[in-house]
Formats: sequence, structure tokens, C-alpha cells
Amino acid sequence: MSVSISQHDNIVIFDVMALYYTEQWIRCDVIEIQQTTKFQMINKRPAERGTGNEYYVHYEGTDRRLDEWAQRSQIQKILVQRNTSVHDDRRKITRVRKRTHIDMIESPNSHSSIDDERTALEKEHEQVTRVKHIERIRYGNYEIDTWYFSPYPDDYGKTHSLYICQYCMRYMKFERSYRIHLLECRRKEPPGIEIYKEKSMSVYEVLGSNDKVYCQCLCLLAKLFLDHKTLYFDVEPFLFYVLCEVDSRGAQMVGYFSKEQGNPDGNNLACICILPPFQRSGYGKFLIQLSYEISKREGLIGSPEKPLSDLGKLSYRSYWSWAVLEVLRTCSKISITDLSRRTAIHVNDIIETLHSLKLTRYWKGDHVLYVTQRFLLHCWKTGVAKKPRLLLRPRLLRWQPR
Repeated sequence: MSVSISQHDNIVIFDVMALYYTEQWIRCDVIEIQQTTKFQMINKRPAERGTGNEYYVHYEGTDRRLDEWAQRSQIQKILVQRNTSVHDDRRKITRVRKRTHIDMIESPNSHSSIDDERTALEKEHEQVTRVKHIERIRYGNYEIDTWYFSPYPDDYGKTHSLYICQYCMRYMKFERSYRIHLLECRRKEPPGIEIYKEKSMSVYEVLGSNDKVYCQCLCLLAKLFLDHKTLYFDVEPFLFYVLCEVDSRGAQMVGYFSKEQGNPDGNNLACICILPPFQRSGYGKFLIQLSYEISKREGLIGSPEKPLSDLGKLSYRSYWSWAVLEVLRTCSKISITDLSRRTAIHVNDIIETLHSLKLTRYWKGDHVLYVTQRFLLHCWKTGVAKKPRLLLRPRLLRWQPR
């Protein structure tokens, strides 16, 4: 990338910059500026000593989880040409221009109060969460780089590193406090009731109304890895299903999902999170299976709360494809409604899945299944209907509706 560097040192928020990284300039936007008055750790290496500024930057065309603090010596201002051209119009849009563009597409009726309220909430969310102060956490034996802002209270939310107990979810600013806490912490498993156990894996059902502080800390931790999570402190109406890896030291939380009690909106899952060190282990789809098995026992049809994150969409689409094709493998002549009853997956989610698999036809004003054994065999051979790495065993689930 070739850039024109400004000789002026005036840098303000929303300036377009270039950051030198791995022997190339990367275009970025300045999101926030703060004064540095002491030795700090930035980008996993010592920052410059003395007074000065540090700059929170967003790399154009990337996810917000890659946003980070940069030193003044790392960045240079780009001279932006005022006269636009065809070439300029084709450049990657910034996050601000992209948000405006999306708002225009999603809100064709500018007088719609619903659209206006949604747009205002989105802008407020982005404003509040735009700067990620906590860059990494210590969690058990892992040091984990965080992805997004989380509203930890007081000075805890302003520190660069945070220490979190993997058993009680308590958070600390200093390593010494953390080590003392690990020696004194009496909790070695989540509160609540163990409802599933298989080998070194356990699931606990925790009521937000009974264990409010634990659930609040759990939500604050999850927010470090979820962009649009809004549940932090109002945990009382929710149930939490906490997945743990169990060893001789205790049951370490690796992920969870939450759902609202009473299922008021037909959602069987409000939020799901697997911590980064434990991703790609099959835990996400295991929790999705659990959410639908609970729905079956409740005699309900369920669906996750929308919108889903990009990772959530991939996990759910993969699970839905497997669950639907697993039924069709043994019963190809079945209606979409019956498919929904057999799997507890909402009809809309099934139609979306079948459509992506090209297994539906629109006939006489309705969606109908169009399945051939040849195509089903193709799906199994090509991995379209990939079997989950961890299969939930319903007989091991000790749970019944209240």
C-alpha cells in the first residue's frame, strides 16, 4: 500500500491513518485518544516512556475485535485528497460510512419510529462500546486476548489486563490478588444443579435470581468476546446453562448459554459463548443440542434470539443441516411441520436451512420438500451434514420441566 504521509502532528478522532505493521502500511481510523503518563503495555510490548498520547485504531475492512491501542511512533497521518474520483469511490468504506449506508438500506421509511429507535440504539451501542480498554485476561492457565469492550465497573474496566477466577468468576486487577484468591477460593464448581455429566464434561443449570453476582460476572466475561451482547446486570429473569471441563482441581467454566425463563418470545436461547481457548472443540454445537433437547422436554418449538453473530450463524446453520438431514435420512416423506415437531426447530429456521440445501420448492403458495436419496447421500459424503463432534446423550440429561 502506498500512502502520502502528513508532516503535521495534529491527530484528532476519526483521522485516517496508516499503521506500520509487518513491513507494510495498514490503513486505519483513529477512534479514541488518551494521554499516557506512565509505563504501559501496548500491543504486547512496552510502550514509550514519559508523557504523550496513545491512539485507539480500527483497521478498515476488519472486525471490531481487531481494534487496538497504538503508539504515536507506529502511526502516520494519510493525506486525503479532497477532490473525489471514481477510484476514490471504490475504496473500502469506513465503519462510519458503512453504518450510514446500512441505516439507509434498512430504514427506507425515515419516519418509522421503530426504525428510528433501532438506529438510535445501534448508534448508542457503538458509541458506548467503541473503545476496548481491557486487552487481555488471565483465566486459569490461559492468557486470552479480548475481542470487545465489556462494562466492568469502576477502574476494573479501564485496566489493560484483568485476572478472572475460572471457578467463581470473580475479577481482579493485580496478579498478587489473583494468586491469593486462587488459594482461598472455596468454590470449585458453578453454583446451581449439575444436570449433565459425561466423562470430564459437566453442565450446571444456574438461576440468575438465585446466584445473581455469579451470573453478572459470567455475562461481563462473555461480553469481552461478544459484540452485541446487552445483558450484563439484569440476570434475574434468565437461566444459565454452564458447561465445564472437570479435573481433579474442579469444574472450570469453558462456555455457557442463557435463556429467558418462561420462553416469552419463543426463544430457547438468548446468548451463547465459548471462550476462545475452548473453541473448535465441539462445545458450541453441544450447547445448541442441549437447548433443543430442553425444548423437546418442554414440548415447545424453539429458536435462538436474533440476530446471530457471524460465528453463531455458522454454528446454527451447520447444526440445523445435520439435524434436519438426520431425520430425512430415515424418513424422507415428511412435512416441514412434522420436521419441526421432531427436531424442536422452528419452521422458519427449517425452511431457511432447506432452502440453503436446495431441498424446497414453492408450489401452490407453500413451501414443499423436494428430497432425493441421491442428494441425501451426496450431503453425507461431502460433509454438508457434518455430525457434531460431541453428541449429547439424552439419557444422561437429568432435567425435567418445572
